[in-house]
Amino acid sequence: MKKNIAVVAGGNSSEYVISINSANQIAKVLDKEKYKVYTVNVKGTEWIVKSEEFCDVIVNKDDFSFSLNNQKTTFDCALILIHGTPGEDGKLQGYFDTLNIPYTSANTLASAITFNKVFSKNYLKAFDISLAKFVSIRKGDIIDANQIINITGLPCFVKPNCGGSSFGISKVKEKEKLLNAIEEAFKEDHEVIIEEFLEGRELTCGLVKTKKDTFIFPPTEIVSKNEFFDYEAKYTEGMADEITPAPISEKLTKEVQNLSSQIYDIFQLSGIVRVDYIYSKNKLYFMEVNTVPGMSAASLVPKQIEAAGMNLKDVFTLIIEDALQNK
Repeated sequence: MKKNIAVVAGGNSSEYVISINSANQIAKVLDKEKYKVYTVNVKGTEWIVKSEEFCDVIVNKDDFSFSLNNQKTTFDCALILIHGTPGEDGKLQGYFDTLNIPYTSANTLASAITFNKVFSKNYLKAFDISLAKFVSIRKGDIIDANQIINITGLPCFVKPNCGGSSFGISKVKEKEKLLNAIEEAFKEDHEVIIEEFLEGRELTCGLVKTKKDTFIFPPTEIVSKNEFFDYEAKYTEGMADEITPAPISEKLTKEVQNLSSQIYDIFQLSGIVRVDYIYSKNKLYFMEVNTVPGMSAASLVPKQIEAAGMNLKDVFTLIIEDALQNK
């Protein structure tokens, strides 16, 4: 009997549209011989099952089900593809844990820690992993530009602490522009992180581990044609070169893959993740980990999976089956 899979998309952040694009691609490639696939769009308290077979149907959040023609459908597994809140920060994971519904991403605690850039960096300090110097501030804090720059130097990056897809990020070269950049980042989150600028190569590596298998994909090097890998460079064709496999030595490739595997285990992650780095001064500096990385046609991990000689259908079958075994 086919399992009912909910591809959960949307969310409450600026990454809503990107999440929908990811969900559309993955819903198409899932194995229809094994699964009956439904897309569930989440926006605030409005959760809707989308289907070509019938009109939109409201999800019953009491048990994550829907009813059509007096027939109730429940889900065997939630495939979470929400980038940002509530899919990447642990909120949905807690909901599904309460209902005992398997899901395909990191657990509640791991999601909450890794989604918070300050928490994740502070957590990794104990493991001797190289980090850019950083300062964090919250709304209402007194902001001392001189004190910040004494730590991070100039240029520096100003980012929302919890967020993705480069929304609200600025590269600041002059002290006079720091406060404006911080205000821009506060539009996305109540906490902001200011990091030193590291001159180097931008590398990123996707991987997935199940109870039986580990697949660490070839790293990608990102060469932005803008000042940095901003939203335009990420999602506008021709604005960045995303080279997979990265044109780096075999030694550095192994170093990226091994460190990504180590970080995966440190945070006790699940499903597909992507870890981002800057290679500077002959060292790999951890930037962030994405526990629900993009899966649209423009995204990095699908290209890495292809470069590894694998396909999305088989990879997501492994992930779903692994999640179902946890029930």
